[in-house]
Amino acid sequence: MRPLLLLLPLLLSPGPTAALPAPRKSLPTLASRGGSSSAAPAAAGPHASTSDLASLISSLYAGCPSIPSAASLLSSGMPFPCLPPLSAAGPNSLPPKPKTSVLARVKGELDDQLVRILLGVAALSAAFSYLELREAAGAAGAKGGGSLLGVFVEPLVILLILVVNAALSIYMSVAAEASLSSLADLNPATCTVLRGSVLTPDFPTSRLLPGDVVHLKTGDRVPADCRLLSLTGGRLGADEAALTGEADTVDKSLPPPGVANPVLQQQRNVLFGGTCVTAGGCAALVTATGSRTEIGKIQASVMEAAAEAPATPLQLKLDAFAGKLTKIVGGICVACFVASSPKFGDAAFDGKVWKGAMHYAKVAVALGVAAIPEGLPAVITLCLSLGTGRMARRNVIVRRLPSVETLGCTTVICTDKTGTLTTNMMTAVALTSLQADESVLTRPVSGVGYDPAGDVASLPSPVTAAGPPSSSLYEIAQVASLCNDAVITGSAAGYGRVGEPTEAALAALVEKMGEASAGEPGERAAFNKGGWDGRFRRVATLEFNRDRKSMGVVVEELAGGKKKLLVKGAPQSVVARCTHVRLENGKRVPLTPALRAKFLEETSALAKRPLRTLALATSDSLPSSINSYTGGPDDVGGHKLLGDPSKFAEIESGLTLVGLVGIKDPARPEVAGAIKVCTKAGIRVMMITGDAKDTAVAIARDVNIFTDEDTGPIKAYEGREFFELPESEQLDVLRTGNAVFCRTEPKDKQTLVKMLQGLGEVPAMTGDGVNDAPALQQAAIGIAMGISGTEVAKEAADMVLVDDNFATIVAAVEEGRCIYNSMQAFICFLISCNIGEIFCIFIASLLGLPAPLTAMHLLWVNLVTDGPPATALGFNPPDPDVMDASPRRSDEEIMTGWLLMRYMLTGLYVGVATVGVTVWHFMNQADVKSFGDLRRWGSCASCGSAFGKESMTTSQTLALTTLVVMEMLKALSAVSVDNSLFVVPSWKNKWLLLGVAVPSLLHVLVMSSEKFGGIFGMVPLNKVQWIKVMQFAAPILVVDEVLKAVGRKVNRDDEKLRKADRVARGGWSH
Repeated sequence: MRPLLLLLPLLLSPGPTAALPAPRKSLPTLASRGGSSSAAPAAAGPHASTSDLASLISSLYAGCPSIPSAASLLSSGMPFPCLPPLSAAGPNSLPPKPKTSVLARVKGELDDQLVRILLGVAALSAAFSYLELREAAGAAGAKGGGSLLGVFVEPLVILLILVVNAALSIYMSVAAEASLSSLADLNPATCTVLRGSVLTPDFPTSRLLPGDVVHLKTGDRVPADCRLLSLTGGRLGADEAALTGEADTVDKSLPPPGVANPVLQQQRNVLFGGTCVTAGGCAALVTATGSRTEIGKIQASVMEAAAEAPATPLQLKLDAFAGKLTKIVGGICVACFVASSPKFGDAAFDGKVWKGAMHYAKVAVALGVAAIPEGLPAVITLCLSLGTGRMARRNVIVRRLPSVETLGCTTVICTDKTGTLTTNMMTAVALTSLQADESVLTRPVSGVGYDPAGDVASLPSPVTAAGPPSSSLYEIAQVASLCNDAVITGSAAGYGRVGEPTEAALAALVEKMGEASAGEPGERAAFNKGGWDGRFRRVATLEFNRDRKSMGVVVEELAGGKKKLLVKGAPQSVVARCTHVRLENGKRVPLTPALRAKFLEETSALAKRPLRTLALATSDSLPSSINSYTGGPDDVGGHKLLGDPSKFAEIESGLTLVGLVGIKDPARPEVAGAIKVCTKAGIRVMMITGDAKDTAVAIARDVNIFTDEDTGPIKAYEGREFFELPESEQLDVLRTGNAVFCRTEPKDKQTLVKMLQGLGEVPAMTGDGVNDAPALQQAAIGIAMGISGTEVAKEAADMVLVDDNFATIVAAVEEGRCIYNSMQAFICFLISCNIGEIFCIFIASLLGLPAPLTAMHLLWVNLVTDGPPATALGFNPPDPDVMDASPRRSDEEIMTGWLLMRYMLTGLYVGVATVGVTVWHFMNQADVKSFGDLRRWGSCASCGSAFGKESMTTSQTLALTTLVVMEMLKALSAVSVDNSLFVVPSWKNKWLLLGVAVPSLLHVLVMSSEKFGGIFGMVPLNKVQWIKVMQFAAPILVVDEVLKAVGRKVNRDDEKLRKADRVARGGWSH
C-alpha cells in the first residue's frame, strides 16, 4: 500500500490531456437536387488552379439551367436560380470535434497494464479479506461488522489511489482538452460577396458556397479556397506562411501554372482559405468550402494523425515494466506457497491440510500485494507534473504529461524553418553603395527583425530627412522610407508590422540608418520615418507588376513643391532602366558598362548568400505632365501617364541608381549553439520547410545543420525530388545524418515523420504554422511556437515554447532526460524497498524463525518510509553527464535486466540484515542456547521468556528500525541512479533531505512514545541496540556504491554499442 500523502501534491498538479478523436466523415458533397431545375454547385476538381476557367465554372455549376460565363460572374456573381439550400451544400466551416464521453475517458484510464494488475491484486486481496472476515465472524459468533474497515483496508487503499488518480486525469483532460475550433477561427466572420447582381459587404462566410464570387482587398483574410477572376491594380500579394511555410509574400496572377500537378506554392492563381491578402485586391471564384479547403484537409490529417498516434515511449516502458512485475510477483506468490506446503498439516490448523493451504495462500497473496507499488501511477503523474513546473520556468508549456519523458529519448528533431529556426521577420542585413572612387562597398546591417535596434556598419553619420540630400545614402533612406506602404508598430510586447514583410524590413532599415530615439517603443518604431513623412507627400503610386518587376512612387517636397520619382525592385530590371549612379559623396556619374557589371556582380554575390536583393533608384527628371500634376494618389485615374499602368515602365526610365539592399529572414542567434548541443547529445536535426532550396540550405549552414566538417554531398531535396527516389534510398537518407527538405506540402511532413517512426526513431516535430499541425500531431512529440505559432499548431502539439526559442528545446530535452532518471530512481527505490520486505518475510518463513515484522509494521513502513522519499526523488537534479549520452532506445525498459539484478541483490541484503538483527537479538537471550532453539521457538520448552511478548516486540522493533534506516539510506543514495554519492551528493536535492528527515524523526517519536508505540507494536531501543541497528543498516551504502560502479561500467559498454550502431548507420555524422 503506497502512501496517501502522495495524493495531496498530486491534486495540485496538472494532468494529461486527451488525444484528438478519430476523423469525422466529410461534409456531404454539393449534389444535384434530383429532378429540380436547379442544382447545387459541385465541388471543384482536384486542381482548380490547372483547369481552364470555363471548364472550372462548368464543373461548379453542373446542373444549373444555364452555365454562367466568367464575364457574367464578374458583373453579377452567382445567379439566384443556382443557389442551393444551405443544408445541401453544408456550411463553410470545419466540422466540430466530436465530444469524448466520460465512459470513453474512464475506459482510457483503465487501458493501462499496471492499473489492471493493481485492480486484479485489489480483487484478490478483497476476496481473501472477505474469507478472513467470515472466519473471524464465525469464531466470534457474530457478523464481525466492527472489523469490516480494518479487514478491507488493503484493497480499499489500492482502489482509492487508483480512483483519485483516474478522476484527476479525467478532470484535467476535460479542462485542458485541445479542440480544433481555432481552425475555423482562421476564417473571417464576414466577407464581401457578389450574388444575384447584389454586392453584400458583410456576408456571413459560413453561408458561402462553391460558385460564389468574393471581392477581397489588402488586409482581408480569404474566406475559402478561390480561383482568381480579376485583379484590382497591377499586383496581388498573399501571405501564405501559416499554410505553406513560405516566408515571402506570394505574388498571385491570373494564368494557370504550367505544370500538371502543382504543389500549393505553385498555384499562383488560387487564394487559399485562412491566408491573408497583403497587397492589391481581386475578384475570385469560390471553388471549395469547409472541409474541402486546404485548411479542411489539414484538419482531417490532424484527426487521422491523432487516431494513428502510437503509444509514447513512457507508456511502452510502463507496460513492459508491468509485464515483468506481473511475472515476478506471480513467481514470489507461487514460491512462497510451495515453500510453505510442508506446513499445511501443522497442528495450528487442526491437521486440516485445506485449512493450512488456505492460510498460506493468503500469505502468498499478501506478499504479492507487498510487492506491487500501488502508488506508482500517482507518483509517476506527480513526477511528470513536477517536471512540467520546472519546464514552465524554462519557457516550455506542457500540454500532455507523457510527452515530458518522451523528450528524453528523442532521436530526431524535425523542424520547420520559418519562425522556428528563423525569426519569421524579414530583415535588411546588407546595404550596398558606390564610393567616391567608384568602388562598390557592401555594409553589414545589425539587428534582427523589425526592432529598430541595430545599425549600418561604418556610416559616416546618421542619415535623416534633414539631409544633406546630395548623398546616395540619403537617397537610399529616402526610397526605403517613402516608396513603402508598410508600417512598423511598437509596444511593450515587441515590434510588429502592418504590410508586406519586405517593405517592413526597409522601414526598419530607415530607423537603423537614422538617429536613435529614447522614447517609448511606439515612438522608436517610426521615429525617423516620421521625419521623412513630415517633409514629403506621396503624389502617385506606380503599382508593382510582374513585367517591370518594380514599384515606384512620385513624391513632392512640401517646402519647395519639387517632385521626385522613387523606385525599388528587382536589380536586373531596375538597373537595366538606369543611366546614372549616385556616389556617396553626392556626385552623379554615368552608369558605364563597367559600373553596371560591378553592381550586377555584387547582386549575384548577395543572391548566393542567399539574400533577396532590391535595387533602389531615383529620378528628378519627370515629364512635365507629372511635374504639373497637383492631385493625390486617388486622383490619377484621368492622368494620361499616372493613370495608365502600361506607361509605368516609360515613367521609370532614365533612373539614377543609388544602391542595393539585401534582405533575409535571419536565423535566430541562439539556434546554432543549440543544434551543436543536440549533435553532441546524439540527436539529429532535419529541416522540413516550404521555402526555396537555396534559402533553406543557407539557413541550414548558418545554424550548423550542415557544417564545414561534412563530407560528401549535402542532403537537401526540393519538392517531390525525395519522394521520387526508390524507397530503399529514401530510408537510407533518413537513417543517416542531418537533412533538409524544401518546397514540402503539409502531407510531406507527416509522411516523413511516419517514415522515421517506421525506422525506430523517436521524432520530435517543431513548427508554428497551420501546415505543421498534422505532423505535430503525428510525431512522438509535437512542439509548437508560443509567440509566432498559430492556435492550430499549439492545439496539435504536445508542448509549446513560450519564447519561440529553438534553444529552449535543448533545455527541454535535458529536463526530459532528468525526469526519466528521476522516475527510474523512485521506481527502483519503491521496488527495492518492497523486495527487501519480501526477502525479510520469505527468509524468516523459510528458516522457521519468528515473524520479524507484523502487518502493522509493513503498513507503517509503506506509509512512512516509502512515500515521502519516493516523492522527493521526483526533484532530483540532472546528472552532470545527462546531455553527453546518446538518446535511450525507445524500447529500453525502465527496469532493465541489470537494474533488476542490482535491486534484487540490494533487497537480498535488506532481507538478510533485517532477519540478522532479529537473530542477533534472540541469540543474545540467556535461555536461547543454539540456532536450533530459535528455529523451534514455538515449542522450545527451555527457552523461558525469550520468545515472550516483550522480547518479541523488542526484536520486531529492531527489525523495523533497521529496515527503516536502510530505506532512508537507500533514498539518500538514489539521488542519482548510477553516479556516486561523491559526485552527486544527497544535498543536491533539498527536498530529499526533508523527505528523509521527517519520516525518520516521526519513527523515533512514535517508538519513544508509550501510547503510540503500543499501537504500532514498538518499544524504545537502548544505545547498544541502536549501534547494532546502524551496524546492520550502514553497509547498504557500500553495497549500493559497489553496484553503482558496476552499473557505470555496464552503461559505458551500452553507450559504446549505441555509438557504434549510430556510426554504422551514419547517425553521428552529418
